[in-house]
Amino acid sequence: MADGTTQETPAPGGRRPGVGERVDRLRSRAGGLVARVPERWRHVLALFVGAKVVFAVLGVIALAAWDGVPGAPPADEAGMRTAQEAISAQRWISLWFAWDALIYDHLARQPLTGAWDDFGFPLLYPFLARPVAVLLGGNTALALLLIANVAFLLLLYYALRLGETVLGDDASARRFTRYLVLLPTAFLFQAALTESLFLCLALAAFHYAEQRRWLVVGLVGYFLGLSRSIGFLVAVPLALVLLRQHRHRLDPGTLRAYLRNGWPLLLIPAGWLTFMAFCRVTGGDWFAYKHAQEKGWGIRVQDPLGVLWHGLTGGDGRDAVRVWFAVAVLAVVLAGARRIGLPYVVYAVLMVLAPLSMGPPVYKSLLRYLLAAFPVGLVLARWARTATADVWLSVTLALLQGVLFVVWLAYWTHFVI
Repeated sequence: MADGTTQETPAPGGRRPGVGERVDRLRSRAGGLVARVPERWRHVLALFVGAKVVFAVLGVIALAAWDGVPGAPPADEAGMRTAQEAISAQRWISLWFAWDALIYDHLARQPLTGAWDDFGFPLLYPFLARPVAVLLGGNTALALLLIANVAFLLLLYYALRLGETVLGDDASARRFTRYLVLLPTAFLFQAALTESLFLCLALAAFHYAEQRRWLVVGLVGYFLGLSRSIGFLVAVPLALVLLRQHRHRLDPGTLRAYLRNGWPLLLIPAGWLTFMAFCRVTGGDWFAYKHAQEKGWGIRVQDPLGVLWHGLTGGDGRDAVRVWFAVAVLAVVLAGARRIGLPYVVYAVLMVLAPLSMGPPVYKSLLRYLLAAFPVGLVLARWARTATADVWLSVTLALLQGVLFVVWLAYWTHFVI
């Protein structure tokens, strides 16, 4: 039309389409768009969007319910709540910034010129936020949140692909991916923390290792090693994948194949060495991160089994509860060792014992660190093959996570992180 208006396309017979017909057309178009999305991504997006909606709604309701309740939050968290309000007035956004997230935001904003004295945290995550923040008008907090959630989406994709390889069928791979979303503290994948980024890189490294794309493994592994202090340890189970692919042979020809294919694994510890070099250049000390952790949190390397036993028998019931979660992860992985293979068992054991080697201060964050032990989900996916077992396990995990989410959100954040 000359005036810019449009005419409704008449229905057959010259009549205008009714409301029902319009709705049917919209549904048809939406169905066509959905059909164009690859099946794997439809599953991944459904899990991602479902988790986002559930925890946004539950979080806002929980915070509103606890407003004004005496003792909630505890006095030592009042400053954290003030910092959250400064980040955003929208609770469904600000609730994802707790303790370490505030430090990452500080690191993302700290000038690169001049003295640098914050060595207690690896810098991949906050440094990634710097260029992303430019696109968001300089908002480093939202940049951190965006990176964490993009990593969450990608880790679900790599989990599905890895599950297909390790578990051998689509149904088990989908269960594995769903169980990762239902793990007791999996809500932290949506928080402005390193959990989603670390696990995304770990799952991607294993996926590409299973596909024998070792150069990609090395490149991903470099950033994995740069993301967290225990990242370089992942080189060990990845090397076991390489050994398995060559049937653990040690003849001269196979040894040359190990070197030819596996040399990119050296890039994984190189990632952490890069952070150590940063410590040396900016702070004059290769081990500035270690000294910062010793001074700030009393962390020192100890026997992890001794720390585990101390947590169970030391008298603090809250520590005992958290350590029992670690025992449960180890028990499940070891019980299902034959079903998932040695590389994944070794990885899970390292992801449990390495944090415990930091000593009793780790108890407060243990439930958070256990998220890295993704092979527990592989075992559960193997076990829960019947619909009944799957439903009961899913409901149990969902209820447990819901309780921990409310505890973390509305009462005592330090029980989880």
